[in-house]
Amino acid sequence: MKIFRFGERGLEQPGVVDKDGGLRDLSGTVPDFSGETLSPAHLAQIAAMDLGTLPLVPDGARIGAPVGGTRNFIGVGLNFADHAAEAGMDIPSEPILFNKAPSCIVGPNDDVVLPRGSVKSDWEVELAIVIGTGGSYIDEEDALTHVAGFTICNDLSEREYQIERMGTWSKGKGCPTFGPLGPWLVTPDEVDTADLAMELDLNGRPQQRGSTSTMIFKPAFLVSYISRFMALEPGDVICTGTPPGVGMGMKPPLYLKAGDEMRLSIAGLGAQRQKVVSA
Repeated sequence: MKIFRFGERGLEQPGVVDKDGGLRDLSGTVPDFSGETLSPAHLAQIAAMDLGTLPLVPDGARIGAPVGGTRNFIGVGLNFADHAAEAGMDIPSEPILFNKAPSCIVGPNDDVVLPRGSVKSDWEVELAIVIGTGGSYIDEEDALTHVAGFTICNDLSEREYQIERMGTWSKGKGCPTFGPLGPWLVTPDEVDTADLAMELDLNGRPQQRGSTSTMIFKPAFLVSYISRFMALEPGDVICTGTPPGVGMGMKPPLYLKAGDEMRLSIAGLGAQRQKVVSA
């Protein structure tokens, strides 16, 4: 099942994609896709509905992030073997974790705003996990039962803030609009994350071409591992790393500027498109 949220930012309503690809309005049935409404039991009730009886979403409606109320937005660094090689860094022996501010979450096609003074803003297409059932010390073999679904994230990063300004990576990761999510949240029964093609184009030119097959730490392990250090909650988002082709890795490096356009896709999860604007 593919679920989504639509409407003005901050006023999004829940929706579901029917078997013919139609966008259906669930607002008369579900208050929002956040918290407990992301539980497997609740999503199973939606999947059992006759979706064709629901009203269609108005043409041209904005698609928002597919999850609301996110409290923890967690990133995993250097989690693709080929991206680590691109960066000239060793494969980590344990996952590298950092936080993105939940306030940076926007819809999949919303503008990306360069922060004031930015000189090294970069792109990263990533598979994102959305938690449906929270917990601590989750066993790896049970981890995917805690997952509501998977979506696309553009884990935008200001590299000067991230790397050159001392302290943690979080400085360059949580700027406003630096977390586009969506368009869909796809439930685990409909997607096999073992080998999904991942792409990002900048101004129509291919930049990132990769696959989840080169992911070092897989989704089930990441959910289990992260739950050792914090209590995961429904609606939390985990970004799982990016394949090669980021701007920082180019020779010479290439960074985003106002007027650029990005298109991201992951097989089975849809596509995003963002225009870059100045603050």
